[in-house]
Amino acid sequence: MDITTTPIAALAENGIAWADMQMYVSVMIASVIVMTIADLLHKKSATYFFQAADKAEELLAAGEAESSIGNEKGRLKQLSAGDKVNALVGTVAVDVATAGEFSNGPRRLVHIFTMWGFVLFVAATAMIIYGEAQTTTLATAWNIGAIMLLVGSWGYWFAFKVDCQAEGQSIFQIDLRKDIFSLGLMGTSLAALGWTYTGGGTGGWFIFLIISTTALFGSVYWSKFSHMFFKPMAAYNKRIIEANGTNENLPHETRDMEWQQNRHSMELLKDAPMDMGLGIKREAPKHY
Repeated sequence: MDITTTPIAALAENGIAWADMQMYVSVMIASVIVMTIADLLHKKSATYFFQAADKAEELLAAGEAESSIGNEKGRLKQLSAGDKVNALVGTVAVDVATAGEFSNGPRRLVHIFTMWGFVLFVAATAMIIYGEAQTTTLATAWNIGAIMLLVGSWGYWFAFKVDCQAEGQSIFQIDLRKDIFSLGLMGTSLAALGWTYTGGGTGGWFIFLIISTTALFGSVYWSKFSHMFFKPMAAYNKRIIEANGTNENLPHETRDMEWQQNRHSMELLKDAPMDMGLGIKREAPKHY
């Protein structure tokens, strides 16, 4: 298998013009945009963030409030443009680029492989098709992206799929509405590598690739695809509300604060280690 070339350019020699390929990719892009917007409107995700922002502004405008749950004086802060930029940079560099939300190392690695493999594969595909030519760099990115996507998507399914690992379901039990995103990624990566390994053409692997990509990009409204756009927004919002102190009006106290440790009800835990109580993380949730 030569990773410095792809079967895409050869499609034109098999009767599939560049214009036809561009039309297919354009339809898939339009599908993702339209269905993502429809999903946001249906789930009201954008509405939630706007309302949360308005509530935070109201809390900040009201200033410090009396609290019956603890000492929260000085927790509110008006953020500067620099503070917001720092939150944005942190979101992109940690939460998005390196999947910082995952504390489980292998799970985080699987997510990174899937995400960056998908980005490389899709970007290289679009650049080759719209540019009507492939370079060694683009072809290498296309193949490496497909390999990373294969490792990540299949690794997730067999090692970290939640209803299998935590609920004891069989990996062969499939709910299309719930699993179509994962299956689309798995099918796309496998079909792409099978297609290039067998020399390209318009045979079975090519048909499998078209079916998989159509299922992946054409099911955004029902799948978890749009979740990829929601999660960065949620991560940024979390950084902002923690930085300005509103924190969705939740308590800010932690057990390591001195005044908390001196409370009568905390007397027995005063000298306890901060990670006490995390025994649930000592073993995987497999008590089904």
